[in-house]
Amino acid sequence: MQTTLTEENYLKAIYHISQFSNAEVSTNAIAEKIDAKASSVTDMLKKLADKHLITYIKYKGVNLTEKGRLAAVDIIRKHRLWEVFLVDKLNFSWDEVHDVAEQLEHIKSQKLINELDALLDFPSHDPHGDPIPDKDGQIHRTNKILLSQAEVGKSYTCVGVMDSSSDFLKYLDKHNIEIGSALQLEEKEDFDQSMTIKINDIHIVMSKDITNNIYVKAHRGN
Repeated sequence: MQTTLTEENYLKAIYHISQFSNAEVSTNAIAEKIDAKASSVTDMLKKLADKHLITYIKYKGVNLTEKGRLAAVDIIRKHRLWEVFLVDKLNFSWDEVHDVAEQLEHIKSQKLINELDALLDFPSHDPHGDPIPDKDGQIHRTNKILLSQAEVGKSYTCVGVMDSSSDFLKYLDKHNIEIGSALQLEEKEDFDQSMTIKINDIHIVMSKDITNNIYVKAHRGN
């Protein structure tokens, strides 16, 4: 039983929301994520439950079934592979690829996606640092923290972003920050939690909104 484009968007939204909570995903959270009315969300959840893609308890929320989780992860795999392809093969910048990949992720051909994976030499991460699920639906995550959680005086490497919006990625480009950039936390203000970061011998002051959207990994020996 194939899923529609809209159903796939719902499964992906539920998956992403569930990564930040162990509880059931609420109807309101889904509605906010996909910008839909709660009544429309409820109707769709009933359809997904009928297809055994979710378990839905009225007034409580939903969980993905294993079938639903695999479907969601497959969509995410396709999205992230297409992002790599657009950047590596078609010279898109990392702030341009999300919307295009949103369209390409709904292509059904598994042969095409497996060949795309092989063409790209089986990448482990997309251009934003997010892990790419393998063909069996397994996701190999790296240990990372938000820059806002980093310790003063220690060195880190940028390994990803939480916010992949065009505006945020353009901000990072403006300051020559990309995946793999070396960062050192020089100072953190108690008043507003803003940070002074050293990058390529240049000091940049970042607000908490910014440091809450950059993932880093500590250098060994810190």
